[in-house]
Amino acid sequence: MYVCVCSAVTDSQIREAICEGACSMRELRQKLGVASECGRCSQCALGILRGQQSASQPSPSEHAVAFA
Repeated sequence: MYVCVCSAVTDSQIREAICEGACSMRELRQKLGVASECGRCSQCALGILRGQQSASQPSPSEHAVAFA
């Protein structure tokens, strides 16, 4: 799905950039151009960023088992 129409950026491209190391909106903006024009996509892009970051972190129970 297109997230940023101004720069023709999809949710898949945002996820790929995050997997490649982008960890902030600034980095997504520099790499993909997200939210660099009208800004209407910024909340959606931020939601994807936060979702990917929380998905990549172990849950508290997994963290406890890893260090037990």
